[in-house]
Amino acid sequence: MFQKILVPLDGSPTSDHGLRVALELANDQKEKARLILLHVVDDFSMLVETSAVANYHEMLEGLRRYGHELLIQAKNTAQALGMEAEVVSREVTQQSIADVILEEARSTACDLIVMGTHGRRGVRRLTMGSDAEQVVRSSPVPVMLVRHEDAKSASFLSKLQTEAGAYAKSSIPIQ
Repeated sequence: MFQKILVPLDGSPTSDHGLRVALELANDQKEKARLILLHVVDDFSMLVETSAVANYHEMLEGLRRYGHELLIQAKNTAQALGMEAEVVSREVTQQSIADVILEEARSTACDLIVMGTHGRRGVRRLTMGSDAEQVVRSSPVPVMLVRHEDAKSASFLSKLQTEAGAYAKSSIPIQ
């Protein structure tokens, strides 16, 4: 049913849970769906907060490295489970993360977006906004929002990588 699934990742337990659901969904397809793993480096907030700091470029490079490592770990996990995955890293300054997700969905012709959501309500939602809500409102394709029940729990991706790594060492070479 789904051939390409876009999965935005930020390294939080919530996005890790979204990845888990996307992996399960992709694996359940008659022909396994291909995952498009997306990480967005949003340097606008960093620009505002560190405008007087001389090491802005070092901090930005750290964000880029973090995103790259996150994407490679997720890709390796998908491949260890026998799925195809493509990684995409984008940087924005004056654009919302939701807009980047929507652009990526259009440009890669995804059939579905699977993303974690914090499920904020009330004043917290009003003050912090919701990229997930913006994606749902404007998406050209179906969106599956996955709420992580326990944000304090250990990162699922870390657990999954450990399990997949142990499995991969015994039977599947990871590139």
